[in-house]
Amino acid sequence: MPKTVFVTVGTTQFDELIQTVCTSDVTETLTSRGYEKIVIQRGNGNFEPNINETDNQSLTIESYRLKDSILNDIKDASLVISHAGAGSILETLDAQKPLVVVINEHLMGNHQIELGSQLHLDRHLLFTNCSELNNLLKDMDLSTLKPFETGNPIKFKCHLDKLLGFQ
Repeated sequence: MPKTVFVTVGTTQFDELIQTVCTSDVTETLTSRGYEKIVIQRGNGNFEPNINETDNQSLTIESYRLKDSILNDIKDASLVISHAGAGSILETLDAQKPLVVVINEHLMGNHQIELGSQLHLDRHLLFTNCSELNNLLKDMDLSTLKPFETGNPIKFKCHLDKLLGFQ
């Protein structure tokens, strides 16, 4: 099975992330790190990657809008790049996959920043924005990430309490 990056934006519109992942800088970085395939779940955005015109001939790119479940794509991935939605984050961490969370800086009152930031501080994921994604991918050391305890509602409650200032 090829070393695969799965990119998800959930049901949102986050064209900036999809466009960033499809740049020659990012695709070259991913290729240099041994990735051979990108699978993109592009949600309800307007941007559709032109998968036939990539400059990088050693990288396969596939794209779709939505599916009933993305769990198989997450499980098949060597790396997941995701928007900061709680569902996507927790599903990826439950699958014990390395995760890069990219915040959408154009959202007003972006509550997603707190969850992603806290899980980054706890070393469960890497956290960035679109403009810094390529630099993070170049320099990332996935061995520094700590596994997230799956199926532990107490730990999740503690994270939420910490985020909301109850602890």
